[in-house]
Amino acid sequence: MSISEFKKRILVADDDNKIRKFLFANLKSLGYEVQTAGDGEEALSLFEAKKFDLVLLDIMMPKLDGIGTLKKIRAESNVPVLLLTAKGEIEDKVLGLDSGADDYLAKPFALEELFARVRALLRRSETISERLNVPVKKKEFVNGPLVLNLSEQRFWINGAEIHLTGNEFKLLALFMQYKNSIISHEQILHSVWGPESISETQYIRVVVGRLRQKLKKGGLDQDIIRSVSGFGYILESTKSSLNHTDN
Repeated sequence: MSISEFKKRILVADDDNKIRKFLFANLKSLGYEVQTAGDGEEALSLFEAKKFDLVLLDIMMPKLDGIGTLKKIRAESNVPVLLLTAKGEIEDKVLGLDSGADDYLAKPFALEELFARVRALLRRSETISERLNVPVKKKEFVNGPLVLNLSEQRFWINGAEIHLTGNEFKLLALFMQYKNSIISHEQILHSVWGPESISETQYIRVVVGRLRQKLKKGGLDQDIIRSVSGFGYILESTKSSLNHTDN
């Protein structure tokens, strides 16, 4: 673990006191600074008071559940969020990911897997350029009315800024870097989520779905993200046409 990782601050929110103590002790043993909360409201109070590098959220919590807490966090921050839950059904995974979670871990889980996912999510502190192997001088990608700025981590459609979560931005940056080229599921997962998530293809489907919605809402009248069955995705060049609505 690098020196910088020892300074990372993690918020753990779980209504089970034994699990909170277990996670607190084990994450502290790795050198992380850890704070805990027993419900969603307490977690939000702590989150608003301090800057955290990672949030671990249990889905089933009193007062405000993990999904509700996640949505409130996403309204103001792109901090990496790992959902913890006893539920293992695909519907729950999709709900969490669709609400803006970066990863999902079902209980019971092995400590080694938890630590691997924590390390992977904390690597989000790397710049997008470093993560995607983009040349330092290449700070901006343009595809018709779409403009993505890597250094500022901002995205516009026809001059109007569109808010993207961290993984949405990284995935779109990867697509725009390799515009009109097919990118495999494995390449996408490795670049955006890290090698630990190399088999989690549902992550891509969820984030692609959110990107398509945001592109359409931003005025793009064509679906430029095309799925290549059984292999991956391709971002196609845009046409200049946009839907315009009166303000």
